[in-house]
Amino acid sequence: MSFSSFTDFLAMGNHGLYVWTAYGISLVVLAINVAMPLIARRRYLQDEARRLRREESK
Repeated sequence: MSFSSFTDFLAMGNHGLYVWTAYGISLVVLAINVAMPLIARRRYLQDEARRLRREESK
């Protein structure tokens, strides 16, 4: 499928809303799949550091 202009490309043959929404949702899901393990790792390391400080002070 070829498009005669950038506007036609964005419109995607009158299916642009569906196409770009699907791309957007997919991007958000991928970003969450990358961010959540990083956040969980940081939280785990902070908790372990707190636990070690608590054990050292006893």
